[in-house]
Amino acid sequence: MDNIKHIIFDLGGVLINIDYNRTAEAFKALGVTDFDDRYSQAAQTDLFSDFETGKIDEAEFVKALQGWTGTHISHQQILDAWNEMLLDIPLRRLQILQQLQLHYDIVLLSNTNETHERAFNKVLKEVCGFDNLGVFFDKVFYSHRIGMRKPNADIFQHVLDYTGFNPAHTLFLDDSFQHIEGARAAGIQAIWMEPGMTMEETIFRPKQ
Repeated sequence: MDNIKHIIFDLGGVLINIDYNRTAEAFKALGVTDFDDRYSQAAQTDLFSDFETGKIDEAEFVKALQGWTGTHISHQQILDAWNEMLLDIPLRRLQILQQLQLHYDIVLLSNTNETHERAFNKVLKEVCGFDNLGVFFDKVFYSHRIGMRKPNADIFQHVLDYTGFNPAHTLFLDDSFQHIEGARAAGIQAIWMEPGMTMEETIFRPKQ
């Protein structure tokens, strides 16, 4: 961290614990037997990409998924299945962000969507009383709000241009390797949060 001045955080799998399999199983229970072929951490169909970049809204997203499951499946059942992957936000991670704010410029960069944003803000509220993650960062970049998504080069360049960060002095943390490759292509230093790694126990653990 000696030459790091700026840190870019991913959200899912870094700050909030996630389990993609829970959503896959929830949709399989609703009748989408090939959900794994349509959506995963590594790849997804255009429907999910369009939702994550704001090209379609929640109502259009749900309608498309009802076409896969059958119209007898309710709007709320679709949302519940989609949100099933979102787990908890450990308080210690939020405390680490507060400590890092004293020494670094820190921003959040997440591939997400309006449904998940509403859901993880609810989790945050329950954990610490804050309504949104903006209080822990200098700037928040959500894919569905800016019309770009990782690992595409344009989103990393957008963050660098907006913030003025020098990529050589910038660290990026993400649990998806394809996103790490995208950041490194932009000249940003990056750490892949492999399964089992956490920011509190692996990256920012207390010195012994």
